[in-house]
Amino acid sequence: MATTAQLFEEPFDADEYIERLAWRTPGGGSKGGAEAFDPKRLLEEFENHIEELKQLDEKLQRRVEKLEHQCHREAKEFAHKVQDLQRSNQIKEAADIIQKLHLIAQELPFDRFADVKAKIASKYHDLERQLIQEFTAAQRRGEIGRMREVAAVLLHFKGYAHCVDVYIKQCQEGAYLRNDVFEDTGTLCQRVNKQVGEVFSSPEAVMAKLIQNIFENKLQAHVKEKLDGTRHSDAEQYLKNLYDLYSRTTALAAKLTEFNLGSDKHTFLSKLIKNIFSCYLESYIDMEKDYLRNRSAMILQRYYDSKNHQKRPIGGGSIQELKERIRQRTNLPLGPSIDTHGETFLSQEVVVNLLQETRHAFERCNRLSDPSDLPKNAFSIFLLLVEHLCVDHIDYALEIGLSAIPSADAKNANLYFLDVVQQANTIFHLFDKQFNDHLMPLISSSPKLTECLHKKKETIEQMEVKLDTGIDRTLNCMVGQMKHILATEQKKTDFRPEDENNVMIQYTTACSKVCAYVSRQVDRVRKSMDGKNVDTVLMELGVRFHRLIHEHLQQYGYSSMGGMLAICDVAEYRRCAKDFRVPLVLQLFDTLHALCNLLVVAPDNLKQVCSGEQLTNLDRNLLHAFVQLRLDYRPSRLGRHFS
Repeated sequence: MATTAQLFEEPFDADEYIERLAWRTPGGGSKGGAEAFDPKRLLEEFENHIEELKQLDEKLQRRVEKLEHQCHREAKEFAHKVQDLQRSNQIKEAADIIQKLHLIAQELPFDRFADVKAKIASKYHDLERQLIQEFTAAQRRGEIGRMREVAAVLLHFKGYAHCVDVYIKQCQEGAYLRNDVFEDTGTLCQRVNKQVGEVFSSPEAVMAKLIQNIFENKLQAHVKEKLDGTRHSDAEQYLKNLYDLYSRTTALAAKLTEFNLGSDKHTFLSKLIKNIFSCYLESYIDMEKDYLRNRSAMILQRYYDSKNHQKRPIGGGSIQELKERIRQRTNLPLGPSIDTHGETFLSQEVVVNLLQETRHAFERCNRLSDPSDLPKNAFSIFLLLVEHLCVDHIDYALEIGLSAIPSADAKNANLYFLDVVQQANTIFHLFDKQFNDHLMPLISSSPKLTECLHKKKETIEQMEVKLDTGIDRTLNCMVGQMKHILATEQKKTDFRPEDENNVMIQYTTACSKVCAYVSRQVDRVRKSMDGKNVDTVLMELGVRFHRLIHEHLQQYGYSSMGGMLAICDVAEYRRCAKDFRVPLVLQLFDTLHALCNLLVVAPDNLKQVCSGEQLTNLDRNLLHAFVQLRLDYRPSRLGRHFS
């Protein structure tokens, strides 16, 4: 029979147990059993079973000891908990008592109750210190319930504020392990915000104090470290750091507004930001302007150095410069023009760099300026852009370009001023785009808008005057070159050939070369100008082109065949004039072509031709002047048609 604890369950009968054991043992039953009685075998079975019972007893004893030990430990722990609860309650009771005694002691006269008042104060401070220590220990253990209990008791003590300070200090321990103080602050505040509502009766005050502590210590130290090291040594890095730090601080403050920080959290956070950055923002715009001025000057100087160009003083007042300015604005030959070898002294790379630096300045100005100072500060940055881009670079290039335009009678002149015009137009577009995209949003609602628009208009108009002057003088040079071609290539015999019967009807060499030259100039104008400026300049060129040809044709006498050649030349000039795509110019050459018909028509038909659609409105003296160019002109014969 297996020996188990179940055999001894109540009610237990020892005689019955032995009888059952003997009955189940072979040879151990009664004499009337199936097997003969065997006392030795029964004895052996009893001895074995006794041994099993001993082992079972030891096993049960060990189990009893283990259960007793466990029961004792649990009883001890329970007793400790009871003691803690009792102690906790006695602290609370003691705190209530000492708080009341402390209030009463304030009313007692000092001379009679000095000892009592001192003892109460001592007990008050001891208990207060114990409570703060208990709160600190509970916070480190993460026991939110205990923290809440102690905080509730301390609420009526003077040391409650110290309890909050301890909490704020401890919750920051280990919170700043990364290099990003702004990300760490956001994470910390998210975590603490969930906890303070469970611990403190006024969580908004605790959160506000935590954030104030972080701003006045952690963030302020971080900003100071980043800025003070570069403030006087690297202006560019300083401004970049200031912009980045201020932007990230304001972005952090915007995130913190989601927490309950009291009734006026926006003003509260703004004040914290101002306390950190005020000493830097006060001098910001001066540093911005100094940096932009120095950086722009360096960009320009680096460009001129790369060209091995020493900038010429403009407007110095010397006699030579006075002569040059007179020459620029007239066609008077006051001396040779300078040779720039086709260099425009305009660089799109320089312009892009200047505009990029200014764009960064506008962005920083928008972020770092006080709203009341923003329009004024933005305007001061714009003035620097005007000074360096428009005056020191574009206007200087225009002055040089004007000085390089040759006189109208120069031969084979390099009319590169049109290249200056083309690049200046491109720069104007970039300048205008930055004005609209980056400056206008900063000043659009302020009185500075009018001032900015006036300054821009004034600046552009001043440069346009120089552009107009240069274009006008360039057109004069073009006409001078045409005049030179005509003077060189046009022969007196072109329009009075010796053999009238042996002339091939075609345009002259002079006409061919002039038309080729004019076509090239028209293409250059189209590439150099844009918009309505193209038509305006081409119309002016076309009018001057027509005037030149008109005056040129009046220098010769025409035979009958010569008149036909003149008509062929004018027809070619008219074909060239079509490239201008200006109706007035084409009309002028149509009229000139009609005038040339007066050189070849029969005398009897002159009156009819002069009454035609294209000539009827012209001055009679002009018609007569053309008729007088005919070699067969006789006043008595042809003049009567104009009487």
